[in-house]
Amino acid sequence: MSYDYIIVIPARLKSTRLPSKPLIKINGIPMIIRTCNQCAKVVDRTRIFVATDSKKILNLVKSYKFNCIMTSKKCKTGTDRVSELSKKIKSEIYINLQGDEPVFSTRDLKKFISFSLKNYNHPVIGMSKSLNKTYYFSKKIPKLVFTKSKQLMYITRAPIPSSKNNNDNKFYRQICIYSFPKKYLNFYGQDRNKSIFEKKEDIEILRLVENDIKVKVIELSDNSISVDTKADIKKVENFISKNDI
Repeated sequence: MSYDYIIVIPARLKSTRLPSKPLIKINGIPMIIRTCNQCAKVVDRTRIFVATDSKKILNLVKSYKFNCIMTSKKCKTGTDRVSELSKKIKSEIYINLQGDEPVFSTRDLKKFISFSLKNYNHPVIGMSKSLNKTYYFSKKIPKLVFTKSKQLMYITRAPIPSSKNNNDNKFYRQICIYSFPKKYLNFYGQDRNKSIFEKKEDIEILRLVENDIKVKVIELSDNSISVDTKADIKKVENFISKNDI
C-alpha cells in the first residue's frame, strides 16, 4: 500500500536525560501512546506509524492497535529512523512528530499537514513565536531565524536573534514536528554521519540546511510541551488536567 502522507513517530528506549522516556506513564497512559492518540484525533490510525529500536515499545504500541516498525539501534537521530522506515512503508510525504509530544495540538497538526501537502517539494519544520525568557536562554530549546519567504536560515540552541541593546526578547522556537518528501529521506539514508553543525548543535534538520536544501517553516501555536525532564512531565499533567485530554 502507498500513501500520500503518513505520520511517523520515532521512539527510542534509551534517553540520556530521561531513561525509557516513551514508556513513562502520564496519568496512567504511556507517553508514546498519548502521542499516538493525539494523532488519531486528526488522521485515521492506519496513517500512524511508530518507528522504534525497542521490542518493549513495539509490543506496547501494537497492544494499543497502532502500527509499529522496528528500526536499527544505530540510527543517530529520529529522522534517520524515519528514513529507515521509508524503505519499508511507501509514501510521498513523511511527517515526523517526536514521540515526546504527548499533548501536541490537533489544530496545529491539521495546519501542518495541510501546509506540508501544499509544499510537497520541500522539507518543512514547525516554529512558534515566544517571549519566554527561560526558553530563550535554554540550551534545551532550539531557536531559529528565517527569510521573508519563510525559508529556514539557521537553527541553534543559542539565543537568537540577539539585540545589542537586549530590549527585545521576541524569538521563534522550534516545534518538534517536521515533514519530508521521500527524496530527502533518501538523502539521510545515504550518509549516517552527522554534518558539522548538526553534530555541534545536536539539531538534525541542519543536515539538510548545510547541504543547501531549502527548508520551509510554518508558524504554529506556542502550546507544545516537549518532555525531556521529570519537571516536563508535571507540566504535561497540569496541562491535561486543565484541558481534559
